[in-house]
Amino acid sequence: MKTMANQDKSVVVRVSEEDANILQHEGFRHVPKQVWKEYQKNQKGYVPPPTISEKSNEMSKSTKRHLRKQNENDQKIL
Repeated sequence: MKTMANQDKSVVVRVSEEDANILQHEGFRHVPKQVWKEYQKNQKGYVPPPTISEKSNEMSKSTKRHLRKQNENDQKIL
């Protein structure tokens, strides 16, 4: 895959090696992949990836539920 952009970088595309040769004859030039990533971010409808918050040491609700059920089963056996 190659990243190609036109002269004013209004169009940035990722294409195969064969298509890159064709686009190069039409006035496109090779650019770093980072240019393509920035172009994608600036497009309408871009949703940034969610930020990951710091982990806490608290148990999740499902873990608590499983422990309660396990404790209930252990008490029934005794």
